[in-house]
Amino acid sequence: MNRKITVMLVDDHAVVRAGYRLLLSQSSQIEIVREAERGEEACQFYAECQPDVVVMDLSMPGMGGLAAIRRIRARDPEARILAFSIHDETVYAERALEAGASGYIMKSCAPEILVEAVLAVARDERYIEREIAQRLVLKKGAGLDASANLQTLSAREFDVFCLLAQGRTPREIALELRLSYKTASNYSTLIKSKLGVNTTAEMARLALQQGIVKD
Repeated sequence: MNRKITVMLVDDHAVVRAGYRLLLSQSSQIEIVREAERGEEACQFYAECQPDVVVMDLSMPGMGGLAAIRRIRARDPEARILAFSIHDETVYAERALEAGASGYIMKSCAPEILVEAVLAVARDERYIEREIAQRLVLKKGAGLDASANLQTLSAREFDVFCLLAQGRTPREIALELRLSYKTASNYSTLIKSKLGVNTTAEMARLALQQGIVKD
């Protein structure tokens, strides 16, 4: 059987999706069957076309990539999803894999890595970009679990936490994630409670320690 691997691309930037499409279409083994620009669309389109692999951006307005991964996997435990992100911090990879992703690579990776990762995930193999994988192994080997509190955050809470740690205000976060101002403010309060911090500055310090934001 020579059936091509069907892929759905999920990213909120049309130019980025066009780049993915061009790159992956150069492989004779891959066919792009659908594109989505929001997590909500990804869940809907997945049910409609049942692609072999979903290439999922993590940072999108509305439903983020982590929440979309969870929802798709809840509906189809066999779904194969490759997280594709700008973030090179291990905590993002951990969150994606915990949500149900089969792999994690960075947008800065070499072009052939994306193709290699899609083919591996289609074979039902786990694929983590080498640099990230090495750091995950070192982290576990050292017995580091400083991010334990972060694991208590839901996918949306984690998105809000990252933005707060970057210095965004609840009003700015509400606009970016398409939430009401009240909802964004409530998330801020809940996150502080879960993490045991009192101020945004303490939150930023925690994010810095975990490598989520750069100094």
